[in-house]
Amino acid sequence: MEITNVIEYEELAKKKLPKMVYDYYSAGAEDQWTLKENREAFSRILFRPRVLVDVTKVDMATSVLGFKISMPIMIAPSAMQKMAHPDGELATARAAASAGTIMTLSSWSTSSLEEVNATGPGIRFFQLYVYKDRNIVRQLVRRAEMAGYKAIALTVDTPRIGRREIDIKNRFTLPPHLTLKNFEELDLGKMDEANDSGLAAYAASQVDQSLSWKDVKWLQTITSLPILCKGIMTAEDTRKAIECGAAGIIVSNHGARQLDFSPATISCLEEVVKEAKGRIPVFLDGGVRRGTDVFKALALGASGIFIGRPVLYGLAVNGEAGIKHVLKMLRDELEMSMALSGCVSLKEITRDRVLTESDKIRMSLGLSSKL
Repeated sequence: MEITNVIEYEELAKKKLPKMVYDYYSAGAEDQWTLKENREAFSRILFRPRVLVDVTKVDMATSVLGFKISMPIMIAPSAMQKMAHPDGELATARAAASAGTIMTLSSWSTSSLEEVNATGPGIRFFQLYVYKDRNIVRQLVRRAEMAGYKAIALTVDTPRIGRREIDIKNRFTLPPHLTLKNFEELDLGKMDEANDSGLAAYAASQVDQSLSWKDVKWLQTITSLPILCKGIMTAEDTRKAIECGAAGIIVSNHGARQLDFSPATISCLEEVVKEAKGRIPVFLDGGVRRGTDVFKALALGASGIFIGRPVLYGLAVNGEAGIKHVLKMLRDELEMSMALSGCVSLKEITRDRVLTESDKIRMSLGLSSKL
């Protein structure tokens, strides 16, 4: 069967992966309302296409923190990728570099920072969980710098692991032949079996629940790398992030894996963008499965988007080639969306190109839509 869209990769991955692994990658927290909403919120945003525009050439190139990339579609951090395929994060790194885009490596990767760097050239960010032992954090950040990573994506929404009931049912733990490679030498690479989720137990024992805004400032004292705050969803926290020196924001609800009944990320994006006022770039992850989704996020002010699960599903089905295909399909769909909307560059994807639920309400009340 020819795979024609990203969603089809998920169906194939479900058939191919062990149940515990697929469930870990795919599930959300509790009732999984936010998991569904991350997708459905995109479907409520409509296009306002412009016609009779010469779209012979459509340019999708952009830059992120000064680094030039081929398209505004990047790879989000996803943990334990060797559960999906023996090449794991190494395949993801090669696919991202081949596509001319950015890969973000998870702290909880099954390949080390250094192993990923050794795959060859590429622009890579490192996602950071702050451990109770700050010496571990210092070591990780230093290693990321030494290995040429270009930014730190600080996860700010995980003082505790959200209640993922399917992981509890499955007694999820890292398969015994794998380790959290970045922590191997610190004797923290293994995940013990637990009565519920081995990951939740591991995080509770290691991740610092006291993490606060002062730690964003502290991180800047131990690294010169730009820090992106990943997991911000409100204007108030946007303001705080800017005050604390963040170089950028990733609007994220952790793939709907933390607090259920949080809004979809695309529903929070404009609030964050309006508060940022162009002072720092705002990115988005969560629910992106189509090039049309990318276009909508850009129209609402995102500087780019990150994808997580689609990469895992492509990796599970066909390794590096699967990820390359996922990235190519999303790129081709974005290009098509731009052409059919009359946009030949990313800067032309402006707010007036889409119609949101709030726009529709204003128009029904006879208020100026001011698109």
